[in-house]
Amino acid sequence: MPDSVPQAPAVPEPRKGMPSPELDRATFETRFRSRFADPAFDPLRDEIDRLAAAAWDGYIGGRKSPLTRPAGPSFAEPDYELALDWLDAHKALRAAEAQHDDAAMPARILIINASSRSEHTCPGEMSKSWRLVQIAREVVEGHAGVETEVLDLSRLASEYGRKIHPCKACFSTAAALCHWPCSCYPNYSLGQVHDWMNDIYPMWVRAHGVLIVTPVNWYHASSPFKLMMDRMVCADGGNPDPTTTHGKTVPMAKALELADWPYPRHLAGRRFALVVHGDAEGAENVRRSLSDWLVSMELSPAGAEIDRYIGYWEPYATSHDALDRDPAVQDEVRLTAEKLTLAVLARGNRPSKPFESSLKSPRQK
Repeated sequence: MPDSVPQAPAVPEPRKGMPSPELDRATFETRFRSRFADPAFDPLRDEIDRLAAAAWDGYIGGRKSPLTRPAGPSFAEPDYELALDWLDAHKALRAAEAQHDDAAMPARILIINASSRSEHTCPGEMSKSWRLVQIAREVVEGHAGVETEVLDLSRLASEYGRKIHPCKACFSTAAALCHWPCSCYPNYSLGQVHDWMNDIYPMWVRAHGVLIVTPVNWYHASSPFKLMMDRMVCADGGNPDPTTTHGKTVPMAKALELADWPYPRHLAGRRFALVVHGDAEGAENVRRSLSDWLVSMELSPAGAEIDRYIGYWEPYATSHDALDRDPAVQDEVRLTAEKLTLAVLARGNRPSKPFESSLKSPRQK
């Protein structure tokens, strides 16, 4: 009797039932006009009326990606129309991958300042994280053949038009629905523009090592960092070809995942280090959770993870003075940066002899 042919698993229907978020025109226009509250816009009210009408037309028509072109020969369906924004982001990722893989290029370490505090906005003072980033950067750049790139997430709070929009959790519907890079933004019909992630993804891709410096905010990493972290989900199993799902066609994505989706690890092999600092509580748990996250994406620990308190239970007003008085934590940040740098330099296309740091830990136990 011939062997039976395995049957493809049934594709479940998408579950529906949440209330509609669609606005009526009056509410939409109230929200649209709110960005023009400054009296400086008063002479332009007729022009704003026309802009509001055009924005309403795009909203009610659902024109998420009004500018598209055929995907091209490198995609499964070359004639499928993809958003120009996504194609540009895809091109930037390919260029970043080429940089990462070029053994003739310097090694690269991405240093992330995860604090939202900045003297350029309401706090009126730089963050301790920024100071620690500068300490680490000096160590990394003291090595020949290494370049740094700094991602300053405080720009989300201090720079005009700088946003990281929230993850829409496409991955939870089906892995193949989550595109690499993310295709959820920009969404012009909803005014969801200025998304920073298309610049951030290539930073991670071209890096050989990543050093994260974050404060503890309410027992967690900072909100800017968490926004970025959630949007990194597409780097860990995301679909690099949106034509295979005809954009966001849910049944096609579910069928792809059920047909043995490979969950590609787009950042695998990069080294990482962590500096987590707090004022009173939570540093150890944040450090552990971030380490678990990075390891789950198949990044490799460089043996350089610290969680420390600066000015433990002291007034916040004197926290920078507390850092000044704590040379040990500064030295530990230097050692963390040094270990990551040496781990990156020891990677496959670099000299294979072991590297030993000349820096010693200020705290042995």
